[in-house]
Amino acid sequence: MVSRYLFSSESVTEGHPDKMCDQISDSILDEFLSRDANSRVAIESLTTTGTVFIAGEVTSKGSVDVQKVVRDTIREIGYTRADFGFDCNSCAVFTSIHEQSDDISLGVTPTEIKDQGAGDQGLVFGYASEETPEFMPLPIIMAHKLCMKLSDVRKRKELEWVRPDGKSQVSVVYEDFIPKRIDTVVLSTQHSPDIELDQLREEIINKVIKPTCDDWLDSQTKFIINPTGRFVSGGPSADTGLTGRKIIIDTYGGMGRHGGGAFSGKDPSKVDRSACYMARYIAKNIVAAELARKCEVQIAYAIGMAEPVSLMVDTFGTGRMDQEQIENKVKKNFHIRPSKIIETLSLKRPIYKKTAAYGHFGRNDPTFSWEKTDKAHLLK
Repeated sequence: MVSRYLFSSESVTEGHPDKMCDQISDSILDEFLSRDANSRVAIESLTTTGTVFIAGEVTSKGSVDVQKVVRDTIREIGYTRADFGFDCNSCAVFTSIHEQSDDISLGVTPTEIKDQGAGDQGLVFGYASEETPEFMPLPIIMAHKLCMKLSDVRKRKELEWVRPDGKSQVSVVYEDFIPKRIDTVVLSTQHSPDIELDQLREEIINKVIKPTCDDWLDSQTKFIINPTGRFVSGGPSADTGLTGRKIIIDTYGGMGRHGGGAFSGKDPSKVDRSACYMARYIAKNIVAAELARKCEVQIAYAIGMAEPVSLMVDTFGTGRMDQEQIENKVKKNFHIRPSKIIETLSLKRPIYKKTAAYGHFGRNDPTFSWEKTDKAHLLK
């Protein structure tokens, strides 16, 4: 009997208030890393009507004009006019930044007698599946691509009435765990007040959805566009944004598990970021090596300790060899101590702003070193 079910994932555009905060936090991180690769950074951002708050801990030899970074990031996102509900030039920016705790630094900083420890306790997951060329679940990949296309038609002024805030949701029909078609696309976009709803829906379907999803659409696919009928007020003037509130969008759209730690604003000494990238790297190489059709990797750490407290590989019954054998291959070919993760994936680079919108995984960009499959041949 065929197992048939629907699975849905969502994404948001770079102009969504929470994603604005992720990008602001990671832009500040990048600026510190560009001046001092050993910077310790933990930055949180909050944005609301006309205001941005920045708080956190930084220990660095570099100096950064945080106000300028914040305004430049908001400008690049597209909030450049007061009638958009938020303006990079007129918004207030408040900062409260202090140095990293000495107690945390004691556990993380390497010495002559001990390796770099984890920046906090934590458990992380990495996931990969053979269902798409990106080794990602189809629903989250399509949701991201829709939001990227929506931002693209705005920035190129193909659809001049589109404004920065927006979100997508894609429901995919699976049969025996294989994606077959898209059942429903939900897309909401902030817009200028003078666009008629019928025109908005027609142009979104023809210029955003169909060019992005056409291979997976059929005559039964449902399109739900701006279902409230009006989305003029958007961005921080409509919803308060906060760093780290879109962690399922950042990862696997709910298909793979997530340990709970957010990524943005954190330097790579924080294992809930760096080790999550390594877990994805491991899982993707396992699937690329055809050891399994899908795979999940969990790693757990204790603060201040270099060796992880656990490693688990789960192939959900799709493995082509025993899971214990796969785990042994992982231990032989991947270094999962924090310092080795940073070295292997070259994580002390100012690369993080790119990750802060449209997902940390499944991106075809050489900057995303954890997306390489260069270890697959060693696992076969």
